[in-house]
Order: sequence, then C-alpha cells, then structure tokens
Amino acid sequence: MKKIIVILILVGMFFGASSLGQSRSLEIKDLGELVGVSQPTISSDGKRVVVVVSRPDYKDNKFVKKLLMVETETGKSRVLTTSRPFVNSPQFSPDDTELGFIAVGPKGKPQLFVLPLSGGEARQVTKTAEGLSFYSWSPDGKSFAFSTMDSKDPIAKNGLTPDSKHNRSFEVGDNGYLASKVSRPTHLWVISADGGEMRRLTAGPIGLATFFGRGFDWGTDGIQLVAQLQANPHSAGFLSSSIVQINVESGEMSSIVDEGPPPFLPRFAPDGERVVFLRSTGPELFFNPAGIFVAEPDRKTLHLSHNIDRDIRYGGFLPERRSLLTSGVDRTSSKMWEISHDGESRTIDLGSVHLDSTMGFADMIAVADSGTIAFVGSEPNHPDELYVMNSVNDHPRRLTDLNNEIAGRRMGLVETVTWGEPDGFDLNGVLVYPPDYQKGKRYPLVLDIHGGPMGVSTEAFNFRSQLMASKGWIVFSPNYRGSSSQGRAFQAAIINDAGDGPGRDVMSGIAELKRRGMVDETKIAVSGWSYGGYMAAWLTAHHGGWTASVAGAAVTDWFDWYNLADINVWSGLGLGGSPWLNGNAANYWNQSPMKYAHQI
Repeated sequence: MKKIIVILILVGMFFGASSLGQSRSLEIKDLGELVGVSQPTISSDGKRVVVVVSRPDYKDNKFVKKLLMVETETGKSRVLTTSRPFVNSPQFSPDDTELGFIAVGPKGKPQLFVLPLSGGEARQVTKTAEGLSFYSWSPDGKSFAFSTMDSKDPIAKNGLTPDSKHNRSFEVGDNGYLASKVSRPTHLWVISADGGEMRRLTAGPIGLATFFGRGFDWGTDGIQLVAQLQANPHSAGFLSSSIVQINVESGEMSSIVDEGPPPFLPRFAPDGERVVFLRSTGPELFFNPAGIFVAEPDRKTLHLSHNIDRDIRYGGFLPERRSLLTSGVDRTSSKMWEISHDGESRTIDLGSVHLDSTMGFADMIAVADSGTIAFVGSEPNHPDELYVMNSVNDHPRRLTDLNNEIAGRRMGLVETVTWGEPDGFDLNGVLVYPPDYQKGKRYPLVLDIHGGPMGVSTEAFNFRSQLMASKGWIVFSPNYRGSSSQGRAFQAAIINDAGDGPGRDVMSGIAELKRRGMVDETKIAVSGWSYGGYMAAWLTAHHGGWTASVAGAAVTDWFDWYNLADINVWSGLGLGGSPWLNGNAANYWNQSPMKYAHQI
C-alpha cells in the first residue's frame, strides 16, 4: 500500500496537479462557460481595477454583464453591479471615490450612471432621448462630456431632407442598402456630474465621429475639449474627419488637424498643450498600419511612432516619464512600446501574454497616475484574464482566474511556424496541435483564416482553433499579406491584390507543413470568416486538394459589396476606387471569387 501511495505522489510531482485535473479535451458546450473580460479602467493610485465581465445566457439569447472591481496587490475582487445586464464603459472619477458607467435606463436607452464606491445605489445622470454612446469625466470630476445622436431627423422644406437632392430615391454612397431614414449626426454635450440640464457643444450635419470609439478628450484645464468630427453622419463619414479644439465655456472651436489621412481618437497630452492622435501611415486607411502622431501647439504635426513599423494602438500616458505606452502585434506576439516625447521608443516584451486585440483602437490598456498598468490578455492555453504590471519595467502578473475551468481542459500545443517566399516576404502563422499529437503521425489539416484583411493570427488563446484541434485536427492560421502583423510593406501589399497574393502566401504555408510530414494530404479543409471567408472562397476556386471548404460571411462579389455595404467607399481604397469610374469594373470582377465559381 505504501508503494502505491509513493508512486501516486511521484506521478503528481511529475505531471503537476493541473495535468491530473485535465479530465477531457475542449468541447463545444464549454463555450457556455467562457467568461468575457473587457474594458479595464484603473484608479489613479493604481490600487484598483474595474473590468466588465460577461457570461452567455443561452436561454434568453444574451450576454449577462457585470462590473468587477479587483485589488491590484491582492487580487481580491467584488461585484459592483448585479442587476444591470448590459453595463459597460466603467470610468473612475478623478478622485477615485466614484465610478461612472453606461447602463440601460428606465426607458430602455443607454444612460450614464454614477456609483459611489463607499456604498449606496447608483444615480442616473443623463436622460437623453436616444441614449448615449461615450462619455468622459472632467478633470475636476464636476461634469461630464458625452455623445448622443440627434433625436429628430433633419427635415428641410417640403418634407425633403437636406441631403436628398430633391428626391427620395436611393443613391449609392456611404450608407447600407437597407437604410430607410436619413442618417442623424452624433453630437457632443456636457452635463453636471449631479445631472440636470444638458448643454450642447456641437450642432449641424458635422457631427462627432464614433466609429473608432470615444472621439473626444478633456484638456487638463477642464475648459478645453479636443474632438474628432466628421463631415457627414453616414457610416463612412469618418473618412473625411478632422480634429478640433472646443472651449467648453465660450463654445469657440478651432481646427487642429484637417489634412492628410483621417485622424482619429484625439487625446490631450499630460502637458495640456499637445494633442496626440492615431492616423494611417499611408493614404489608404486600414490598408496601412496606424501610427501615433502629435499636433504641437503651433499645429505642426509629427509622426511620433516613426521608429515602429507596426500597426499601433493606444496604451496610456506615463506622466512621470513624459512618455506614451502603446501596443500592437509583432508577427504572432503582442508587444508594448514606450515612446518618449521626442519619438524615441523601446520594446516591452510581454512574454507569453497576449493583449486582447478584439477591443479596437482604445481601451485595451489602463495606466494609472502611479505608473501601474492594467490590461486584458490571454495565454496560449488560458483565455482572457486581467493582468497588471507595477511599471513598464515589470512583467505581467495575472490578477484573476475567471477562466480557470476552461484552462483546465486538455489543450493542444500552440506554435508559431515560419517560412519564406513568395515575393520575398518572411511569412508566419500559428499552428494548434491536437492534445494527443504524436510526432511522425499525419493528421487532417484545417485552415482557420483570419478576417480583416488587416486582422492577425497570434498565439493568444483561440477557442475555435482549440476546439477543432480537440477533434484530432491540426489547425493552421496563416498571416497572409494584408495582415497587421509586420509592417507597412506587408500590410499594404494587399491593395489591388485581394486574392492572388494572399492566396500564394497561404498555399506556400501549406506546402511547408506538407514538407514537415505532419499532414494527411487527403484531408485538408479551408475555412474563414469575413475576409477569411473571402479567402476560403478564393482558395477553393483557384487551388485544388480541398476535402471541405466553409466560407463564413464571405464577400464573393466585390460589386455586391460596393453596392450594398455601409462603408463601400472605404472598400474601394483597396480596389482602385469606385467600380463605376475610370474603367475599374473589370478589376472588381477579376478579383471576385464569383467569377471563378465554375472552377470549384
């Protein structure tokens, strides 16, 4: 009996307690246990972080959300809201005594609420007719700036709308084909933190741009606001946006940035003088990496992140260091970069932790005045959790264990694979192996192609890939040209080369896997969603050897996309402009998978 006990102890020491608890592989039902973590905000002293956590409710077909506050030193947490299923956008007040958030009000519209952190019920601050989308505390905590859509359609004489050009027929432009009403602009307002009368700051057809997130920010004096405005309220109006500075007291407005590629997400620097913003590093928005730019007091614009040839996202200001924290993807890994006020940069390696790249351009990282950094991230075999770093010189430390149950499943190994060619690009992608992978054995191969096309595949936890791997398949997620993972030349290479070039990249990756002797060449499937669906359709029509193909939400005809999509003008940037101008129709058709459907 003693011998058996000793053997069990040795087995436990060898495999580790977590391995003994991994009773089974991932299953589709586990998706119902996956906890979403997002929108971190941190107190100015760096001692507390609030995140939005969400769980799926399949019975009522919704996500149930709560605000969770976590102590950065101990990891202790408590739920702040329990009966507000659609809560989002938490923000600490400047003195850390209250928390603002958006939740559904009594009349079913999203409104701004404030919760005293010392205890008590949240009070409703706004009562807007259309609800609000974004807000921001003033530096003194006494008021809010917020955005809300105009409550009435802009009607001109005779019942005609200002942009109807004397008829009500549909005109192909920046809106979707299902649009049945005139688009209404979103405008900027202010209100006391105690509620009361709202005061409008912007008006007319030129409204606030909200495509990228919160398009406005307070200056340190509490009098100036900086905002991104767009020329019209259409879906793609952000393509003609500019940045203005607004005096909250007088209403005076002055232009800061109005030339070049559209600027977005303006933020005042801690000095209150300079304005930092994101902008495409090339004329074609999204087809080129985003970079960090700064408008000096004399309105001269400088490219602050010129030393970093990657698609950059905001992080936060580090006032003590007079620097800016940014983030992005470098091939298949997440990185942070610290950029000084004069443009010098250094890389901050996050090790095996990957930032949540689904959260858009902002709100991925929260930085406290103390220098403490909080963000949502995942590891190859562990879904999203809250992480903290005491400073930029620290290593990420996991604060929560919300997804421990999923992480306890038997996962497949996640590995980056690289290969050269075609066209001189150094290519890469991510492999997820079956949990019981045996070297030397050949396995079915499934491609899981990312969308965008400027999305990216990293070694971050991927439920779908791990689920497919649990079925005994090797899952391959290639970063084809157009991916926002390795610089401007690679990302912009997809312009006017929607399928052929990316197709060669993907097929050369498959050839590399075949060369390694791990693929059952009689069982290869291709799949993808959105632009990944386009690639699945393109590859199925242009290359043989597929056992199955799944093209989800795929563009199969660029004419249909341009005529029906709500941001069609933007898509034309990648296809030489409008299909109806300059003899460009043939170009659209030649790059549409539908033209080659007979080859499938």
